[in-house]
Amino acid sequence: MTRAALITGLEGAVLTAAEAQFLRTVRPLGIILFARNCEAAGQIRQLVADALDAIGTDDTLVLIDQEGGRVQRLRPPLGRALPPAEAYAKRYEAGDGPAACAAAAAAAQLVARDLRDLGINTNCAPVLDLPVAGAHAIIGDRAYGSSVEQVIRLGRAVAEGFMSCGVLPVIKHIPGHGRATKDSHLDLPIVSTPRTELAASDFAPFKALADVPAAMTAHVVFTAIDPDRPASTSARVTEEFIRGEIGYDGLLMSDDLGMHALTGLMRERAEAVIAAGSDVALHCSGVLAEMEAAASGVPILAGDALRRAGVALAVLQQPQVFDVAAAERLLAEVIAGHGRNSESV
Repeated sequence: MTRAALITGLEGAVLTAAEAQFLRTVRPLGIILFARNCEAAGQIRQLVADALDAIGTDDTLVLIDQEGGRVQRLRPPLGRALPPAEAYAKRYEAGDGPAACAAAAAAAQLVARDLRDLGINTNCAPVLDLPVAGAHAIIGDRAYGSSVEQVIRLGRAVAEGFMSCGVLPVIKHIPGHGRATKDSHLDLPIVSTPRTELAASDFAPFKALADVPAAMTAHVVFTAIDPDRPASTSARVTEEFIRGEIGYDGLLMSDDLGMHALTGLMRERAEAVIAAGSDVALHCSGVLAEMEAAASGVPILAGDALRRAGVALAVLQQPQVFDVAAAERLLAEVIAGHGRNSESV
């Protein structure tokens, strides 16, 4: 079966007839769910089942953002309360790195179990961005620290926790969003840091986790590399740094085409991220006219993109085998030591 190089959002809690026809015609590689799509456990399972039936195959990525803290689409009572990445970072910084990594991995396993129970098989996490002083708070407590080694160790624990339970992690936002002084949801961030400094810091966690099978690009301009285009639409950033220096050969998806960091018509945005080297374009709004425009700008998966998609899909076959009770205890300890933030981005 041919698949379009697209991951698409959906409008609401029930698949509409028009959306079903769109999915049957386009056959995207995946769908992504937001809070607007999630009202009850049975409803989520039905929505996913209907979408997969329309696409015509279970070999489909079903994504969600369930990082914890501000960014979790499933909240109590629908989903468990989750601390932000900062909670694990603080524990690590307090001198107990192994315990922090064990807790982060345990939390990932529990989230994976919860997601798979709802038919969701891909989580857009962990964040590997390194925030710096003066950067916009859009990353903030979503980061696993401000040191390369710490982010690598905690990010690795989270990614492996998800994969060990059959959930595909998506590392983000490659090659780095931590220095951005603007929120790319609203504006185009511009980073003027020299290449050597970027390579030694921002890019390093992605290089260390280059074996993780899926990654999301950053809508951020790096003037030292390509002053004219954000990383997500820059062939130079993708070829020379993401695929080159960082050595990333996994499934590369754009961040949301609908974010205001990008300009142009939706089809043009989709064409731009694919031309730059992303394997898949991500469109999240669930607005059917935009979905159709984005779909018209992407190709059928083929060649390396198809190979990478196959590697990503293979992660979903991993059985869930872990000590649930022990994982619950570790997560409870982290939550007890950290206040929760209910804001969502």
